[in-house]
Amino acid sequence: MKLESRIFVGLAAGVAVGLVSKIAGAEWLQHGLIALEPIGTVFIRLVTMVVIPLVVAGLFAAVASLGDVRTLGRVGGRTLVFFLTTTVLGATIGLVVAMAARVGNGLDAATRDALTVRFETQGATAVDAAAKSPSFVQTLVDMVPQNPVAAAARGDLLPLIVAVCLFAAAATVIDTEGKRALVSFCRGVNDVSMVVIRWLMHLAPPAVFVLIAATVARSGADLLLSLLGYAVVVVVAILAHLGLVLIPALRFGARIGVVHFFRSVSDALVMAFSTASSNATLPVSMNAARTRLGLPDNVVSFVLPAGATLNKNGAAVYKAATAVFIAQLYGLPLGPATWITIIATSTIAAFAGAGVPGSSLVTTLIVLNAIGLGPHAAAAIALVAGIDRPLDMFRTTLNTTGNLVGTAVIGIRELTADLRE
Repeated sequence: MKLESRIFVGLAAGVAVGLVSKIAGAEWLQHGLIALEPIGTVFIRLVTMVVIPLVVAGLFAAVASLGDVRTLGRVGGRTLVFFLTTTVLGATIGLVVAMAARVGNGLDAATRDALTVRFETQGATAVDAAAKSPSFVQTLVDMVPQNPVAAAARGDLLPLIVAVCLFAAAATVIDTEGKRALVSFCRGVNDVSMVVIRWLMHLAPPAVFVLIAATVARSGADLLLSLLGYAVVVVVAILAHLGLVLIPALRFGARIGVVHFFRSVSDALVMAFSTASSNATLPVSMNAARTRLGLPDNVVSFVLPAGATLNKNGAAVYKAATAVFIAQLYGLPLGPATWITIIATSTIAAFAGAGVPGSSLVTTLIVLNAIGLGPHAAAAIALVAGIDRPLDMFRTTLNTTGNLVGTAVIGIRELTADLRE
């Protein structure tokens, strides 16, 4: 059985065993699954361990080997256009689907208040984290690293990418033995990192089983039923973005068959769904894009790490749909001006989020405050906190899909440009 199939079996088995643990009398199984969760956490940490050497070495070697720094500018420009376009479309689709479904009108005030009290601690934690988060201007300033080593230690990919690109661009204008040795070293580190990833992926099936089973075991059925309409709307909006934006971009922009694409990246998508972490999924995505999709190294090494930090289509869809849900739940009127505000702030907040589980919950406060829900912001976040983890799995999968589609579109364009030259 192929590795991708074994990972999927682990996912399905995790869901099944997690559901069994919710049956009366199976509390021992539920506690056992939750006790095993650290095994999944260790696996995530092992995969995340490879991210920094893979990004630094792969990106430097790819950019330094371009021979023309203008190629980096072209790839970077196309990347930002793709990210911005798909993120805005994601926020728009989330808004439209939530408005059409009139989500939020069916949950009575008593249930709303009961759920708010139940998760008020998580809501307060998210509000505190949002208060400490940097402003949009400060985020732009922080993109320029004062200390690349410190950025790497914190796992801040975006400033690290800026620093690596700057040094690698400088390397394109020299032709010395030192440059060739440095590029050769980085290629060696990149190759070793890919070997480590292949080793770790053999641990993926049991790790995915543990992560999914523990997540299902923790979820309360009463909570899921109470917020079922909201959860369904978010998932439908995510699927709509996939069908209306990403698949057409893949089919017509990259001219890659849909079935071939999803078969090639299935391990990365299952990894994204299981871990709800774009950063943890990054090494698996890069391996799939290089080895099975056959995309250029320079595009893969630049677009995917940047996308793990910036391009979060799923987060944009989620934030817009959540803003509509909360606004209609609290009776806030929604007009054209509010629609534009939701789309704009959902896009900005999606770019600002980190590629780790739960970060989207914090940045959603930016959208809620922008549409005038300040007094209810903490309660609103508490309301959706309990169901955030399952939805985080769906939106991270869409984030990863969007990054891989963008890499395919830009990669095919670069290959076509090279052939013309």
